[in-house]
Amino acid sequence: MTTFLATALGAQAQVPIRGGTLVVVSNPGEPAVLTAAFNQQGAVSAISTKLFDGLIHFGEDFKVEPELATRWDVSPDGKTVRFTLRPNVRWHDGKPFTSADVKFSFDEVWRKIHPRGRATFAAVESVETPDPLTVVFKLRNPSGVVLRALNSGESQVIPKHLYEGTDIVQNPWNAKPVGTGPFRFKEWVRGDRIVLERNPDYWDAGKPYLDQLVYRIIPDATARYAAFDTGAVQYGVLMPISINDLERAQKNPKLRVEFRGYDWLGSSVAVDFNVRKPPFNDVRVRRAVAHAIDLQALSKVTTRGVAKPGTSPVLSTQGRFYTNDLPAYAFDVKQAERLLDEASLPRRADGTRFAVTLDWLPFGESYLRYGEFIKQSLRRVGIEVTIRGQDLPQFMRRVYSQNDFDFIVTHRTAMGDPQIGTDRVFWSKTILKDVPWSNGSGYSNPAMDGLIEAAHEAATEERRVELYKKVQRQAQADLPSFTLLENRMYTIASRRLQGLATGSDSAYDSLKNAWLAP
Repeated sequence: MTTFLATALGAQAQVPIRGGTLVVVSNPGEPAVLTAAFNQQGAVSAISTKLFDGLIHFGEDFKVEPELATRWDVSPDGKTVRFTLRPNVRWHDGKPFTSADVKFSFDEVWRKIHPRGRATFAAVESVETPDPLTVVFKLRNPSGVVLRALNSGESQVIPKHLYEGTDIVQNPWNAKPVGTGPFRFKEWVRGDRIVLERNPDYWDAGKPYLDQLVYRIIPDATARYAAFDTGAVQYGVLMPISINDLERAQKNPKLRVEFRGYDWLGSSVAVDFNVRKPPFNDVRVRRAVAHAIDLQALSKVTTRGVAKPGTSPVLSTQGRFYTNDLPAYAFDVKQAERLLDEASLPRRADGTRFAVTLDWLPFGESYLRYGEFIKQSLRRVGIEVTIRGQDLPQFMRRVYSQNDFDFIVTHRTAMGDPQIGTDRVFWSKTILKDVPWSNGSGYSNPAMDGLIEAAHEAATEERRVELYKKVQRQAQADLPSFTLLENRMYTIASRRLQGLATGSDSAYDSLKNAWLAP
C-alpha cells in the first residue's frame, strides 16, 4: 500500500500528459438521453456533466466554487442573487453563451420539467438578464438552497437557440448535445458506445488533457469487472462493478477504489408505494411492509454490509437536516401481521392475504436482488409478490406516466439538500406526469404540503432546518416511500488515471483535469 501511495503521489506530481483515450463503463446501463437538464438518470448525469458546465461546482466539504459564473453577490436582505458570467464562453456549435441561455433554462426547464426544480426554485420569483453576462435571481424570501442547486449535475444550462419553441423533452439535440463543457459529442452507437471528443475551444485554456472519452455499454457486472482487470476499461462511477467483486478490486494492484465524491449525490435504496389504489392506499399496509423487512439482513445479504439500514428519507450524511427522532419500523413480523389483520386483510385458506407486483428499477442486478429479498420477506406475512422486470424506458413510463404499478424498489438521491432531494417525493405539486424521479407514488397530504411550503419560505436557515425535521416525521408516519438502505457508493479507476477530482460532487466530475500516465 505504501509503495502504491508513493507511486500515485509521484505520478500526480508530474506534468499532465496530453492525449489518449479514456474508456469508461456507462453505468448504470445505457442512458436514455445525454442531457441531465430534465432527466436525472445516473448514466445520463455521468456523461452529460462532461458536455455541460454548471454555473458553479462543489469543492471539498460542499465549498461552492466558480464555473460558468465567476462570482455571485447576495443582497443584504437575501432576496437578490446577482451572478456574473464568464466571458468568451461558446457553445460547441460556436454560438456565444449568454445570460439568455440561463434565463431560458430556468423558465422552460428547471421550473417546468425538472423533477426537483419546482421545489428547489420555489422562492425564485423571476430571473432577469440586464446584460449578456449578468443574471439576477429575484427571490420572494431568502433561500438556502438556490445556490447549492446550480452545479452541472443538477441544473444544466441548455442552449436557447437550439431549444426555444420546441418540445424540449423530444428535442433531437438531447441525443447529440451541444454544451459548453470540456468534451463535445462525437457519436452514439446504440447498445455499444458513446464517444466524446476534446473541445478545442474550451474556456479553461489547455483543458481537457484527454483526446477522447469512450463510454462502453457493458450490461453484465461480471464482464465489467473483467474489463477493468484487463485494462479494456479504465474508469467507472456509481458502483460500476458488483458488490461481489468489490473486495477483488480493492486487492487488485492495477485498480483503485474511491469512495469520495458522493457526498452531494447521497445515494439510497427505497420502496415507493402507489398510494392511489389498494392495497397500498392504506397506511397500515405500508407500515406492515416496513415491519416485515429486516434491513440489517438486507444490507448483509445484498451489499455484504457496505450499505447501512435506512432510517429517514433524509440521509444521515446530510448532517444538520437529519434527525433520528422519527417513527421507526423495527423488524417485527408479529406487528406486521397485526397491522394486516387490522386492515381487514386476513390470511385465506392457502395462507396468503393478497398478491401484488413489485417492479424493480433496471439499474443492474442489485435491484433485482433487493426485490427478491423483499419477496421472501413479505411471503412470511402472507403477501405474495410477483417480481416484474423491464427495460428502463418501460419502467419510467409505467411509474411516472401510466401509474400502472403496485410498488417499486428504486434509487433515491439526496442532492445535498432535502429541498432538492426530498421534496420531490412528498410534495403534491411534484406529482408530474412523464417526469422521472418526481412524486411517482401520487402521495398528497395537506399537512405535508404545508410543512414543505413553510420550509421554502423560511426566514432563516435555522427555521428551514427545523421544518425539514418535521417533514421527516410526517413522511415516516405516512410512509408513501420507505428508505431501505443508505448506499456507500464507489468509483473504480485504473491506477494509470490521474487528475481525478475529489470534491463533494466529483462522482460527476467533468474530467477536464484527468490524464493517463504511461
